[in-house]
Amino acid sequence: MIEIEAKFMIDDSEFSRIDNLLSEIAELVIEKEEVDIYYKHPLRDFAKTDEAFRIRKDVEGVTITYKGKKMDPETKTREEIKVRIYGDDYDNARDMFRKLGFEEFATVRKIRKIYRMDNAIICLDTLDFGKFIEIEVDTQDIEEGKRKISEIAKKINLSGKNIRKSYLELMLGDSA
Repeated sequence: MIEIEAKFMIDDSEFSRIDNLLSEIAELVIEKEEVDIYYKHPLRDFAKTDEAFRIRKDVEGVTITYKGKKMDPETKTREEIKVRIYGDDYDNARDMFRKLGFEEFATVRKIRKIYRMDNAIICLDTLDFGKFIEIEVDTQDIEEGKRKISEIAKKINLSGKNIRKSYLELMLGDSA
């Protein structure tokens, strides 16, 4: 599946305004903490290939995710492959990755409030280095996904420039 995503950094007042608005016009899905551990590949440099491989743990369980290189110059559109681990196999998955030569590289923690509006997911994220809103659409039609994201951004009166960097890239700065 292709994930079309736009991310915006917002201040506290904008965060509160958007959260209040979304609570009226969208469906609240969940609020949770997510802990993402990113891995280095044993044979290639993900920073150079613009890929990512991570394991996420949250109250809903454990998810392994591969993200391909960015495919669009305006958004953070990428191929995304997710595998859900059921049960409590987080530590076993981490051990397996280490034994296969993957090295834990960085950890990103966030508090995420997720809303759904039609076929879009809107995430209000709080990290140590700022507050963000992400609007995501999973589709094979990149242009349609970008139109949907633009419609939602206008509906919630979101201003500012779309950030194409991942949270990992933002956290690490130029060393990513």
